Amino acid sequence: MQNYLDFEKPLAEIEGKAEELRAVARTSGTMDIEKEVSALDRKAEQLLADLYAGLSPWQKCLVARHPARPHCIDYINELFEEYTPLAGDRNFADDHAVMGGLARFNDRPVVVIGHEKGHDTKTRIERNFGMARPEGYRKAIRLMDMAHRFGLPVITLVDTPGAYPGKGAEERGQSEAIARATEKCLQIGVPLISVVVGEGGSGGAVAFATANRVAMLEHSIYSVISPEGCASILWKDAEKMKEAAEALRLTAQDLHALGVVDRIIPEPVGGAQRHKDDTIARVGKALEGMLAELIDRSPEALVKDRRAKFLAMGSRGLAA
Repeated sequence: MQNYLDFEKPLAEIEGKAEELRAVARTSGTMDIEKEVSALDRKAEQLLADLYAGLSPWQKCLVARHPARPHCIDYINELFEEYTPLAGDRNFADDHAVMGGLARFNDRPVVVIGHEKGHDTKTRIERNFGMARPEGYRKAIRLMDMAHRFGLPVITLVDTPGAYPGKGAEERGQSEAIARATEKCLQIGVPLISVVVGEGGSGGAVAFATANRVAMLEHSIYSVISPEGCASILWKDAEKMKEAAEALRLTAQDLHALGVVDRIIPEPVGGAQRHKDDTIARVGKALEGMLAELIDRSPEALVKDRRAKFLAMGSRGLAA
């Protein structure tokens, strides 16, 4: 069953009418509704294209958060072979909001790390809605250390509202763990590629995305704070999230123009939530291209390239 967003309500009505006609035809067995249904399908297809051609920043936030978008586990299952999960930070516990392990990508051994939000109530609670605790970032550090030791490229998949802000996480050193993970990204002498596949929220995303190449899906978002959080701080009113989304410049298109991300991966019409397999294939092709750009570089060149990339950030200015 399709989960429609608020701005998709006109589309829901048209597709609902088409489905009602199909149901009536199945029940009667004699009605010829092909012309009517075809006309409604064409109208829905055109409306869908129009809606997604002109999404506002706030609407992109809604699409990026859509529960039916493919998550980290979907990308790992479809794009990687021989995935062997590695658990725990060897210090406190295993954080289920962070997946990671050894795998093969196009028959090349790699380390893959990502945030996992879960796909239903049970798994969302288990995965803490993709909000990592300190042990999640320390697990990622351990995996990046291992990748560096054995010369394995690292691929990260970012999809988090942000790091978990709970009392226990703060007591166990949340900010220090995020800082250490970001530092580790800058230190490892192997190709590091990151793709924002949904939400890229605050330091929780930066800790995985301080990479040689950073790509974003077309309707994903990446920002220092959520629009609701920004509105609460600036205007003391979370309902001003639409204005905040505009000001944050959090869309893939804005961030590419500002030089924060290197590549935008186009999504099928209607977003990743309507075409999971196609979206996953597009991400795989982008990963293949970015890895090919980096694989023959020396460890020193990779580290230098990464540091230069992030030191140059902001040089284009907000007028970009």
